[in-house]
Amino acid sequence: MPADHVEYRVAPADASGLEGRSVGLVTVAQALHWFPTDAFFGEVRRVSAADGMIAVWCYASCHAGDDVEALLREFEDDTMGPYWNPARRYVDEEYRTIPFPFDEVSAPTFVLHKVWTLEQFAGYLRSWSAVGTYFIKHKQDPLVPFLKQLGKLWGPAGSTRDVRWPLFMRVGRVG
Repeated sequence: MPADHVEYRVAPADASGLEGRSVGLVTVAQALHWFPTDAFFGEVRRVSAADGMIAVWCYASCHAGDDVEALLREFEDDTMGPYWNPARRYVDEEYRTIPFPFDEVSAPTFVLHKVWTLEQFAGYLRSWSAVGTYFIKHKQDPLVPFLKQLGKLWGPAGSTRDVRWPLFMRVGRVG
């Protein structure tokens, strides 16, 4: 549901169309590694108010229980490994190594938490760019055999698990 006093728009990362010096906070969630960072950071500087801030974050590998951890890592790193975009390394590196030319400010740690059925978890996995790339290359869904294996450990149909992702954030003063 849209929030009051928030303007929503879609635009390229480096050409927002926003008025110069008009933004107090620029945020990017799970996407900075896809951006042309030099051009984007130029746009951040252009649109940020004198006391403007930027906050970027990503989430890394999820965890859904010790009993499925090895299977998840094998699928994410080995099966899907060759199909990830090279820029995804910044996510694996927790955004620590992505260029960030701002006066950095300490940020708290967060964990994203969902309670999901296997079907809901599968929907998340289908959003992975590597899964889409694999499908395009091989004309088959890599999730079919993986979900069959995972289902044996997940629990009875309809059962839920706690799924958690560590969030990694960088915050900086723009001006």
